[in-house]
Amino acid sequence: MTRAQLDKKPADVSAMFDNVAERYDLLNDTLSLGMDRRWRKVVAGTVEAGPGQLVLDLAAGTGTSSRAFTAAGARCVACDFSLGMLRVGAGRPADRASAAGLRFVAGDALALPFADGTFDAVTISFGLRNVADTGQALADLLRVTRPGGKLVVCEFSHLAARRLNDLYEQYLIRVLPLVARRLSGNAEAYDYLSESIRAWPDQRQLAGQIATAGWSGVTWQNLNLGVVAVHQARRPTEPRAA
Repeated sequence: MTRAQLDKKPADVSAMFDNVAERYDLLNDTLSLGMDRRWRKVVAGTVEAGPGQLVLDLAAGTGTSSRAFTAAGARCVACDFSLGMLRVGAGRPADRASAAGLRFVAGDALALPFADGTFDAVTISFGLRNVADTGQALADLLRVTRPGGKLVVCEFSHLAARRLNDLYEQYLIRVLPLVARRLSGNAEAYDYLSESIRAWPDQRQLAGQIATAGWSGVTWQNLNLGVVAVHQARRPTEPRAA
């Protein structure tokens, strides 16, 4: 559990995201200098969803990431605990193919409202930091994934070079909340973002947590020197030995 999670209850975090829902995607695009669009492409390419497959996009927010999967011909469930985010996403105009393949569902990452082995792939982008128990969330994602199915986690991470990482953390502490405050009027949301990124485990530690939850073949790739890391793994086709 991160320091930010220790200070906030799930309901507080949900309300915080509800408050920024209308401008959430614009803020992400602005604060990342447009890099979030590349990150979404990398996630979609790593998931490799295709026609006939069903994908769970957890912490989907307004469903911007989910539409990349339906564009590839897959069906997708966009699941989030913020009703405000889901309302904004569901209210956006969509082409007929995307609308047919995309469903918005409210859900808790620690107790997903889906049957065992439902999905061919599960993914969560920039949301794993926001759950109260990372291990439980990863275990429940394993439960709803079919044997052999894929997990893809995209999350902010840490730069390998110590000096660069120190500079990056100064940006998180001083610059990001200031810019976000002017753009969104909600300083709390981005103070929380900065704190949760700094407290988050590094790439190797997160890989260990994913493996401990029961996933196999865990690997990761760094984007933008490690500002973001994309981890992937598989649900074993055979039960893990006791």
